[in-house]
Amino acid sequence: MSTCPVGHESAADDYCDQCGRRMGGAPETSSAAGGPARPGLTASGPGGRPLSGAQAGGAAAAGDPAAQPCPECGTPRSGRFCEVCRFDFVSGTPTASHPGPGPQAATAAGGQTGATPLAPPASAEAHALAPPASAEAHARPTPLSPPASADGTWWAVVTADRDYFDRVVSVGGPEAAAISFPPYCPERRFSLGTSRPGEEKQIGRHSASRGIDPAIDLTGPPADPGVSRLHAALIGQADGGWAVLDPGSENGTLVNDREIPVGVPVPLHDGDRLHLGAWTSITIRRGDKPQPN
Repeated sequence: MSTCPVGHESAADDYCDQCGRRMGGAPETSSAAGGPARPGLTASGPGGRPLSGAQAGGAAAAGDPAAQPCPECGTPRSGRFCEVCRFDFVSGTPTASHPGPGPQAATAAGGQTGATPLAPPASAEAHALAPPASAEAHARPTPLSPPASADGTWWAVVTADRDYFDRVVSVGGPEAAAISFPPYCPERRFSLGTSRPGEEKQIGRHSASRGIDPAIDLTGPPADPGVSRLHAALIGQADGGWAVLDPGSENGTLVNDREIPVGVPVPLHDGDRLHLGAWTSITIRRGDKPQPN
């Protein structure tokens, strides 16, 4: 082992591998005032003992910081090689594996990194400034759709018409004579809703075996024997109204006392009256729910 001028034992015989000083030089002495060591002086600790390489470098940095910081990264010198970037203070060259200081090393030494400060990510800024979409949606309630106007609602009012029944019997022959007018037939009201083009509302009598479930079910009681299972149908029109079509019922369909042709849609208006079967009368209404007579 060799001893450097400061007193460190070194395995290398050219430069001390603790403080980086040239081996075989004259011993260095501390300052008379016992102050911090300067270049060429040996820093001493309590009792005149030599300081370690790290302690000596720290003392030198405190005494003359302008001369001791690493020229590459600014870290105070603590030996031959910089502890951060491994700069060789003796030869004055950086090592190949550490060509220069990183941003963290320069910042740790109190210097500026020279890099442009990064702005926060756009997503972070957006989250910081803008409220979440869900919160905005809760803060701004969706307006409710206005209810459908009552004027657009259609109704079918079904009653038993005695005058119509008498006319049917008078021209119906022996079979019609066997039919009697019902002693009690309460008024029934069926909501047709609003009309949509092409929509169909069937008129007839329910039949599970034939899969017929009409919107205007005239099954009864009392049951009109002259009404077919599928007697007629209301067809929605483009103007929001309805048309009636008879697909070929046995006893036909009348609109305002006039029989309509089979398979031809006949437009209806508010207040129009349909007759079918032996006594059934259906009045088409538009607006509020009709009140019973």
